[in-house]
Amino acid sequence: MSTTASAGAAGPSNERWRHLILSVVCMILIANLQYGWSVFVLPLQHAFNWEVTAIQIAFTIFVALETWATPINGWFADRIGPRFGPRVVMGVGGILIAAGWVLDSYTTSLTGLYIGGALTGFGAGGVYCVSVGTAVKWFPDRRGLASGLVAAGFGAGAALTIIPIKMMIESSGYASTFFWFALIQGGLVLICAQFVRHPEAGEVKVVVNTKVKQSARSYNSREVLSSWVFWVLYVCDVLMCAGGLVVTANLATIAKSHGITDVVALAGITTLSLALVFSNVMNGVARPLFGWVADNIGLPKTMVVGFGLGAIAYFLLYLVGGYPLGFVACTGLVFFCWGNIFSLFPSMCTNLFGTKFATTNAALLYTAKGTAALLVPLASIVTRVTGSWDSVLLVAACINVIAVFVVWFILRPAAERQYEGSATTAPAAQSA
Repeated sequence: MSTTASAGAAGPSNERWRHLILSVVCMILIANLQYGWSVFVLPLQHAFNWEVTAIQIAFTIFVALETWATPINGWFADRIGPRFGPRVVMGVGGILIAAGWVLDSYTTSLTGLYIGGALTGFGAGGVYCVSVGTAVKWFPDRRGLASGLVAAGFGAGAALTIIPIKMMIESSGYASTFFWFALIQGGLVLICAQFVRHPEAGEVKVVVNTKVKQSARSYNSREVLSSWVFWVLYVCDVLMCAGGLVVTANLATIAKSHGITDVVALAGITTLSLALVFSNVMNGVARPLFGWVADNIGLPKTMVVGFGLGAIAYFLLYLVGGYPLGFVACTGLVFFCWGNIFSLFPSMCTNLFGTKFATTNAALLYTAKGTAALLVPLASIVTRVTGSWDSVLLVAACINVIAVFVVWFILRPAAERQYEGSATTAPAAQSA
């Protein structure tokens, strides 16, 4: 049975950290495309009198293309090669995210808003898949931690810009905010991308570490898609993404439903502003933390702990979310327990199916987020019918509980069989 690889004793350790840091920076630069979106929703509604549900379709399109298009981006990155593939895909991503928000700044129609969401989604997907590929390929010895650091850039990055964005919207309007942040973010991603590459074959050397099991061979994407273990992992990913995306897209709307948006929560800071910053920080902290834990106790156990805590977090938000500090604390806990999936799932995918095609395979799994995004408008419809977010939060808590059982009783034993199977087919795969 195979074990985790380690590159710590050999290979270009200093260079790999440089690539990882640049990837984290790029993830920070695209973070507010998703996590800052909620502060644009109400200004857009006030400007054009559009329904919130209609505006949120743009968010759904963004998430759908950011995820469903990542296999295309990953395939191009792997196909072009480790030296130039990441630069091309990530650089084009920077151009597209700039174009999308510039379009959002000028459009006066929902169609234009949707096209902007599509452009930013496709571009962000390119940045995301290259960054995750950087982590899982350069760091086989610390895959959970490296994936967590990259994912943390996306999860916590918006904490650096959410207050400036909110202040600029209030002072200069949403259109000017879209425009200037588009140019800054897209331009910096384009520059950073030119200094990122993936390791050449054999560049990262392997030694044995028995803490975490790993596939003895690399599976191509066709083999991955034909594996039922992948689809168990995919279903778990969809379940966990759904609740977090609903809260992410509607944080401002949920606060408004409780009438606490502008209520001072702490030290003169309003509830929504404090919740936005705290949630993004907690989201970012969770990703490397849970990744580090997974590197030490294994992925299935870490998933069970994280998903179980998530169920508690949604239930607490249902119970005390109407109080300013309760809202801040509980949304932070929700984001903390949700953010871990973006380090745990790509690590699990690479451990199960190997590193050679890891960028494309992790991108295939990442499409689960796009599938889950289809539920975001549905949640808005449910709350409009019921008049509150209570039912949505309770469903999210139940989904987390279901995910705990799926991981422990289905995914864990299936992964064990997968590792055993890879050990028997490894020689044939290497000769091929």
